[in-house]
Amino acid sequence: MPDQPPPAPAAPAESPVPVAPAGPVGSRVLRGIGVSPGTAAGPLLRVAGVPTLPDPAPVADPGAEGERAVAALATVVAELGRRADRAADATVAEVLRAQAMMADDPVLADAVRDAVGAGRDGPHAIDAAFATYREAFSAAGGYLAERVADLDDLRDRAVAVCLGRPMPGVPSPGHPYVLAARDLAPADTAELDPGQVVALVTEAGGPTSHTAILARALGLPAVVACAGLAELTEGTTVLVDGGTGTIEAGADEARLAEAAAAAGRDHAAGPGGAAAGTRAGADAPAGAGPGRTADGHAVALLANIGSVRDVSAAEEAEGVGLFRTELLFLGRTREPGLEEQVEAYRDVFAAMCGRRVVIRTLDAGADKPLPFLGQAEEPNPALGVRGLRIARRRPELLRTQLTAIARAAEATAADVWVMAPMVATPAEAAAFAEAVRAAGLPRAGVMVEVPAAALHARRLLREVDFLSIGTNDLSQYVFAADRQCGELAELLDPWQPALLQLVAGVAEAGRAAGKPVGVCGEAAADPLLAPILAGLGVTSLSMSARALPAVRAALAARPLAECERLAALALDADDAGHARRLALDADADPDPGTDAGPARSLAA
Repeated sequence: MPDQPPPAPAAPAESPVPVAPAGPVGSRVLRGIGVSPGTAAGPLLRVAGVPTLPDPAPVADPGAEGERAVAALATVVAELGRRADRAADATVAEVLRAQAMMADDPVLADAVRDAVGAGRDGPHAIDAAFATYREAFSAAGGYLAERVADLDDLRDRAVAVCLGRPMPGVPSPGHPYVLAARDLAPADTAELDPGQVVALVTEAGGPTSHTAILARALGLPAVVACAGLAELTEGTTVLVDGGTGTIEAGADEARLAEAAAAAGRDHAAGPGGAAAGTRAGADAPAGAGPGRTADGHAVALLANIGSVRDVSAAEEAEGVGLFRTELLFLGRTREPGLEEQVEAYRDVFAAMCGRRVVIRTLDAGADKPLPFLGQAEEPNPALGVRGLRIARRRPELLRTQLTAIARAAEATAADVWVMAPMVATPAEAAAFAEAVRAAGLPRAGVMVEVPAAALHARRLLREVDFLSIGTNDLSQYVFAADRQCGELAELLDPWQPALLQLVAGVAEAGRAAGKPVGVCGEAAADPLLAPILAGLGVTSLSMSARALPAVRAALAARPLAECERLAALALDADDAGHARRLALDADADPDPGTDAGPARSLAA
């Protein structure tokens, strides 16, 4: 007899967030993915809408019309440059400059002129040129697909300028509020005033979207992938919890006060008190010093950076756990030369004053295409020639980069560790380690982003000195869930027990080998998850510098045995939401009599 389909369940078994406590009568709870911790409340205001294209207009002088449209692009480039220069956070500035480079592409300007020559007016020519790029980026997937929102933002701004209207942007009402949007472009978040914007909420996005990364960099609570957000009336008071991923609309004063008290602080802003805008939990005490549990177990707290501009914000870090070198290569038609690379790396090493710097070799390829590589299109770029695999085709790129790193290290006192991305096999790890040592560098490691690497962590550690777990890509590959597919965003939640099981296995391999295992994905920045990662055996956590104080405080509040108990609970959970609820419940009512011992993995 054939199998019968099972009856439909009454409710989904998997939820990306905990079930929120019941709010007051008339309130409504929306659920998304919490990507930046903290709680905040205030009236909901939206990013200003984009201009609507008018009906096509006849073009009397195509040459002049083409230059008018190209001038609109130049205005956008200049404005993004000004915002980058004014941005207080180095991460925000870096993202804005990258977006400006896209708008400043001469090929894009030529495409706009060609569209005018084909009979379109300036605004429609800009729209047509960007539409071609958008289609190509979406089809490419991976890194380019992640940039589609940036293209849309650039198009909207250029069209607005060409129409003589203000560029779309963030409201500035003069009082605290919660900023809502379908998705946020880098330019939208560049000049956010934390005195006004107390939280970010979006309908789209995921744990690795620009909104998530920039919210963490700015220390703002944030929830993404929140269905139903568009239905909320502008001005509605909302309570945002970036830890649990919930948005409560219509919360009354009593509920707002209860939430603020639960978070540990109640910061009323303006004459409206809590309803006018409150925020708690996003900024932890700024205690410095090394990462330690309450009983002194060391967990090194490191910073993620992209260039020397990020170093000043990372003063409280014990070192750099991820130096992304690809920012030196992206958007260029010719690879940076040896001397240019030496200078860029030396600046970072010198600024770190003898502290550890873990530098990642070029992480680019089919999903982060570099024009000078000349790579052909691939059917699935996320599974193609990227990361260390580029060295198969262009071994001289890796040799030059390792030579530059070695020369830069010689001139400074930094403790330089080198790691490769997208390593899948022990043979790849061994070949990379040999190249690193041949360049005269003492420490070679690899990133664990591919499930095969996690499952064979013990074998990898026979070849290299350390491992660094990239939870963002590892989640994507473990759950077969594209990072840009909003419908699957809950599968990319770092609280997924299957992902934590692999982290535990890699950490266990590190313990057995006596070698360090770190986490450098966005999971490391979650103060609630950090003690669990420590309990799994992770020896270092690398994150946005803004997240360091909260993570340091979370570790210092618990002895190692408690971290191990929380880790065991999370591993035993049914799904990500269940794991988070167990941690929250245990955090609220700890049971010191329970000693689970070190959390162990089935995947060792």
